[in-house]
Amino acid sequence: MSTIFKKIIDKEIPADIVYEDDLCLAFNDIDPQAPVHVLIIPKKEISSLAEAGEENRDLLGHMLLIASQIARDLGVSESGYRLVLNTNKEGGQEVEHMHIHLLGGRQMEWPPG
Repeated sequence: MSTIFKKIIDKEIPADIVYEDDLCLAFNDIDPQAPVHVLIIPKKEISSLAEAGEENRDLLGHMLLIASQIARDLGVSESGYRLVLNTNKEGGQEVEHMHIHLLGGRQMEWPPG
């Protein structure tokens, strides 16, 4: 079954893309929860972080570095931002394709959720 994120990767449906390379793609969330709300997804189909293995080590590190770069590019790096990686149903994951939320542009609350 093809997820909405796979369809975005394959350019079957449009997205407001802010970054793309051979390994990942990042785009603005269609239902933003902060002034900056970007989703960073691997192009490789990994259903959740719980399914990632040792073979994904470099990809996961790359995604975190790209998140940091996007935060700088969007002007939220110095003020601060939050990265969220929901895993499976009870963790709040809604799309079965691993993704990182980059949230910024406002004061984050603690505890989340």
